[in-house]
This record gives sequence, C-alpha cells and structure tokens, in this order.
Amino acid sequence: MDQTVLREDMVDGLDHALGGLDESLGVAMRSVPRHVFVEDRPYDDRRGEHAGTAVLAPRTVARLVEALALEDDDTVLVVGAGVGYTAALLADLVGERRVHAVDIARRLVIEARHNLGRAGYEGVLVDQRDGADGLPEYAPFDRVLVEAAAVRPPRALVDQLTPDGRLAMPMGTPDPTLVAVEPDDSADGYAVVEEFGPLALAPLLVEGEQADGVTRNRTEREDREFAEQGYFAPTGWEQEWIDWDERLDGGRGHHRR
Repeated sequence: MDQTVLREDMVDGLDHALGGLDESLGVAMRSVPRHVFVEDRPYDDRRGEHAGTAVLAPRTVARLVEALALEDDDTVLVVGAGVGYTAALLADLVGERRVHAVDIARRLVIEARHNLGRAGYEGVLVDQRDGADGLPEYAPFDRVLVEAAAVRPPRALVDQLTPDGRLAMPMGTPDPTLVAVEPDDSADGYAVVEEFGPLALAPLLVEGEQADGVTRNRTEREDREFAEQGYFAPTGWEQEWIDWDERLDGGRGHHRR
C-alpha cells in the first residue's frame, strides 16, 4: 500500500484514540515520512526497537509533543534523539534551525543525522551529549522535550529554559507521569504546571550507561561495590550518585576522576 495512505490512516487513528489531535501536529505527522526513520511497519501505532534504543509509538510521540504546547517561533531541545523522528516532527512545526537534539549514544547520533538528512531535515542539529547536561552552547530554549523518565528534571535542563519556557517529560517512580514544568524561584527551580497521565519510558541515562560506552555507572559499579563490602541498599538510576570511592577508602583522599 502507498506510504502516504498508510500515514493518513495512522494520523486518523491517532486522532480518534487521543480524542482529538492538535491540528498543527496532525498536519506535521501527515507530512513527515516515518518510513524513513522506522523500517519495520512504520505506520503501526506500536513501540519498536532499533540499534539498542526504543522507537516510540506514534501515539507516545504525539502525547510528548502536545505536552510542549509549542508556539511557532519556539527553539526546542530534544533529549534523546533516537532515530530522529520526533526531531523531524518538531522541525516541521517550528523550522529546522530551531530544533536541536542530543543523544548519549554516538551510533544513534549518526543514525538520527542520516535519517533526518534523508527525510529533508538536515538543518536539525544533532550532537552526542549526556542528555542531563543539555546543550548550553545553544541555550536558552523555549521548549525542552525529554524522551526518558527521571524522578525530577535535571537542573541543567531547567536552567537552560527561557524564563517563560516549558519542559515536558515523564517524571516520578515507579510509575512516571507525563508532566510539563516551568522554571520558577523555588528551591527546586521549577514547578509542575500540567499533568497528562501515566507514561512509562526508559530511564534517562548518564555517561557510562549507554550500550556503546565504558562501564562506569551507578547501576553496575555501585552494585558490585556494595556486594564486595557486604552492604545492602537501593541503587539504580533513580538514586542520587554516591561517591563510593571516598566511602570505601574511609575518606582518605582518593577521589574519582
């Protein structure tokens, strides 16, 4: 069947499933050729996997983008470039040069750049970064979209928002909720301004946790060191970093580099 027809059917289905799709987003989803980004049944509303990363279902992408409440001239940062499809939709909505994307995995950065170029969105900037650090060279951003879950928005991402900016992400554990936050003067630096219901995504990775990175992360390293010392405590992506180098040498001055 013709890809255009399949794309139309996909958007019609999303419009029905979501109780009405934002008009401008619907136009963008009818325009962006998802088959360039996703080879296997690209217009099915299902989650997939490619090159070690989750390929979000179209319905999930639509929910994330709608949570941003985009305006025409917004500059946007996408944390988690993936295969590049979300960045392409955003480029269709606000313009290529207003969209920036980062991913912690080098091979996904290459993949996203390739796909965006093939789809006609080569103006989107895609860089390899630890997503929690954002992209300060191009800040501030009107909108930040985090395609990963975390207990709270990384402070660097909130700090890279404009004063009236908005960040959307699944927040909380163990059952994340898709929220929109805006910067404020509180101790946390942000306030939740809207909630959009449950949305479970993979956790936001830090340097060392990506599949093509060196093992130096909170889940593997700390679990091993706990086992060696006979300690038992919760570890994982939802916990703050604990300086086990200092803990294990009794604070004698050996620090992690």
